[in-house]
Amino acid sequence: MEFSQFTPSEFRSLCDSLAAKDQDIKNILDQYDYPPFWSRPNTFETLVHIILEQQVSITSALAALNKLRDYVGEITPERILSLSEEELRACYFSRQKTAYVKHLAQALLDKQIDLQLLETQSDETIRTTLSQLKGIGNWTIDIYLIFVLKRSDIFPIGDLAAVNALKQLKNMPKETSREILIEKAANWQPFRTVATMLLWHYYLSLRAKK
Repeated sequence: MEFSQFTPSEFRSLCDSLAAKDQDIKNILDQYDYPPFWSRPNTFETLVHIILEQQVSITSALAALNKLRDYVGEITPERILSLSEEELRACYFSRQKTAYVKHLAQALLDKQIDLQLLETQSDETIRTTLSQLKGIGNWTIDIYLIFVLKRSDIFPIGDLAAVNALKQLKNMPKETSREILIEKAANWQPFRTVATMLLWHYYLSLRAKK
């Protein structure tokens, strides 16, 4: 299967390449330096973490993950399935997210999904496989492809931070349509993931200044 990835050693040169073609990207680098190389291991815990991040702040998702770690130690499918709804609620899991992580845990134990196998598959095959799971939609898959598998050309159109940063960077109105945003991000192909990391860096840097 063909797919494109990037490595930590290439990351800064890819940022420079984007900056050479896009003055706004260059301005991010000039003002805020390079983004961190955000990365997560290809584990069940990582997918649980991404599910926890759905529609909440990064801070509150991490608080729930840490609470769960403190409670069970290593986060494994077996341990998640052994917990009651009350125990997960005590770890700040909503009823919905409890259902999602238990469904994911069962799918891994049933070998419906093989995380190591996903590493060798195309972006579209991964999207098809993961989207069959309860509670895993395009945003969750995009974040997995970006942070875990380092696929080079992902723009997470469902990510509010990336989208708001793009609007601000390009002086686009708040009501700019999804189609126009996708079109604008297409200028960064085949390295939309690297551009997304720069957008997140810009967004977080602006918030830190405030």
